[in-house]
Amino acid sequence: MTIDFAKMMSDLRQEGNSRIALACAEEVDALHSVIEAHAAGLAEPILIGAEDKIRELAGQEAIDLTGIRVLNQSDPQLACQFAVQMVREGKADAIMKGMVKTSIILKAVLNKETGIRSNKLLSHIAIFTVPVLGRSLLISDAALNIAPDIDTKQGILENAVEALHLLGYDSPKVGCLCAVENVNPAMQATVDAAELVRRNRAGEISGCEVGGPFALDNALFPEAVALKGIDDPVAGQSDILLVPFIEVGNALYKSLAFLQGLPVAGAIIGAKAPVIISSRADSEESKLRSIVLSLYLAKKQKERSR
Repeated sequence: MTIDFAKMMSDLRQEGNSRIALACAEEVDALHSVIEAHAAGLAEPILIGAEDKIRELAGQEAIDLTGIRVLNQSDPQLACQFAVQMVREGKADAIMKGMVKTSIILKAVLNKETGIRSNKLLSHIAIFTVPVLGRSLLISDAALNIAPDIDTKQGILENAVEALHLLGYDSPKVGCLCAVENVNPAMQATVDAAELVRRNRAGEISGCEVGGPFALDNALFPEAVALKGIDDPVAGQSDILLVPFIEVGNALYKSLAFLQGLPVAGAIIGAKAPVIISSRADSEESKLRSIVLSLYLAKKQKERSR
């Protein structure tokens, strides 16, 4: 299945009431991104930060802020808290990081009293449409959870599966990525993969099919599966690649984004609203796709909870 970003954009335009809170909006790339989303009819941006700097930056970049809400808060922690508060009050659907450290915005999201935490783990998803596969691929976690244990991996997996359910996948296939396709007690990633498969088959992980351990080739390519004689319904068909730790996810993400030049849609999920933490190095198309993905997930989550 290929995720259709054009259709997602059309759906968001038709709804016409999405809003995105940009925390610490005095950052040029993030500012351009939300203004582009506004110009495309996708969302109303709410700019939170040092108003004088935001307006100065807008003037330098020839960005017209007519009709755009700018809320003055020069303290980064308070700006992030205000963005989170807007989500809590139903005044924004997603949060985007501007000129502020990721740790500060996540601290506001996770605050037990004033945040938007849920009972789920926070994790990062990245969605690429990969021409050589002829379909879309979700990678998790490439940006947030550093060295997840088995239960954390299950949380990452379940978040990714829920995201694909919201995007129209009924039963996504999850490939547990390792260096080899056999369980080796000396390689913890393979042991964890086997346990996740067991939990899936025992009904402890539902809504998907989990397979592995897989090396990259037999996670994604049926011809590699045939050559190695692997008997697993997920082999060669993975919709989600669950990476063993952040270095693998980060390298895979950047190899697709930079070596292949593919646009990516990324978001932190697991809270009551998606959080966008696009890198400055991400392309304009990637930043826009990340906004579209986050707003669309928020929209579908609201529809489900009605």
